[in-house]
Amino acid sequence: MARLLFKLAQVPDDEAQDIRALLDEHQISYYETDAGFFRVGLDAIWLADGAQEERARELIREYQAERVIRQQQNYAQLVEAGQVPNVWQLFCAQPIRFIASASAIIFVAGLTLLPFVMLLRR
Repeated sequence: MARLLFKLAQVPDDEAQDIRALLDEHQISYYETDAGFFRVGLDAIWLADGAQEERARELIREYQAERVIRQQQNYAQLVEAGQVPNVWQLFCAQPIRFIASASAIIFVAGLTLLPFVMLLRR
């Protein structure tokens, strides 16, 4: 019976490609489904044979642990090189978008806190 192994929704293309290569390398048979035109289905990698599930999951756990370390190292290098934008740089790059986002956050926070403020005034 087929077993869901890995959901591909919002997964970067390089990570999905690495997972496919990992499964191919270890000769684990799998197939993929996509969500379809109306995005009703599920983008995922499925195992054709449930007997290989534990081995496949362990390989993916190891891969993802290594990927986390690599991504953290890459981010640290970008921070050291000064290539990660700070708040001021984000504002300067797109001031209207920044102001609109900040206004939306303040508006939602205000609506959320309004009932509590009204209770305090009683």
